[in-house]
Amino acid sequence: MATFKVLQFNMQFGQIWDEDDPDNAPIDLKQAIAEILHHDADIVLLQEVEQAQPGGEQIVPPPNYTRISQALTGYHGHFAYPKADPRELPFGIGLAIFSKTPLYDLFRLELPSPPVKFEFNGESKTPTDRLLIGAKTTIAGREMQIFNTHLLAFFMLNSSCETHTEQRKLVIEQLNKSRIPTILGGDFNVSKHLELVEQFAQEGYRTAQTKEITWRRRPYVLDHIFFDRQLKLVGHAVVPTQSSDHHLLVADLDFVQ
Repeated sequence: MATFKVLQFNMQFGQIWDEDDPDNAPIDLKQAIAEILHHDADIVLLQEVEQAQPGGEQIVPPPNYTRISQALTGYHGHFAYPKADPRELPFGIGLAIFSKTPLYDLFRLELPSPPVKFEFNGESKTPTDRLLIGAKTTIAGREMQIFNTHLLAFFMLNSSCETHTEQRKLVIEQLNKSRIPTILGGDFNVSKHLELVEQFAQEGYRTAQTKEITWRRRPYVLDHIFFDRQLKLVGHAVVPTQSSDHHLLVADLDFVQ
């Protein structure tokens, strides 16, 4: 067997969970890093690595990613911000892939958001674009494709991803281009997750789990690790953590011989 471990984590830029006041909870990046290190995963997929800055400013080099990279000794990393946008709200931003084996053929694709209007702090807003990143690596002599994404939460905008389907279509287009073993992790922000699971199943992808909630604010399964038919699930766990408003998802995968 050539089992390898994948860790999926929306780390909410290191803001810890406070049941009484989650929006104003302190940031403790050290705690988030400790959570990541504890699992000793071969592949780590992170969302909301950085906190968005006023006016959409993007700090370069990204400070949280830099600290995580320094802590994950021996890992290879790939990070990307989405397209800079002055409309950006002060939440999490930026995707990262870490791997114990070298990453190559680094990739990014903008996922445009529709002009859905919503209210934020008494002002009318429209959402910024999202992102898909990717890279290839080789594990146990087998080349594989890794993708990581964070889609728009239409349920937070009183809208629906069933109406606005373009972001998922763009992700599926990239999955369908891959001919090697492929994983896709991320925060898919879909409240009715079984519809998402069925859509990706039609493209030949399974998810590691569908029953345990992964988001503390609402009882939703937002986080997934999808894998294609060239991989099989050996085991998985949803791991509660106080270091984010999301739990961690861990999956042990192996290659189908």
